[in-house]
Amino acid sequence: MKLLVNGEEQFVAATTLAALLDELDYAPDFLATALNGALVPAAERGGCVLGEGDRIEILAPMQGG
Repeated sequence: MKLLVNGEEQFVAATTLAALLDELDYAPDFLATALNGALVPAAERGGCVLGEGDRIEILAPMQGG
């Protein structure tokens, strides 16, 4: 299915947000995620079903100064 992930089109097989993070090789422990502008808590990612054209934002903390 086609999704917009961090502003880029991605074609993926994943059907849940948790599966998407696995498919895209994200380490889910240190991420914030949003689906179509709504925050999705880590505990809810496995049940968060994705649909064609959804907008996903994946944010990870960065080090630096």
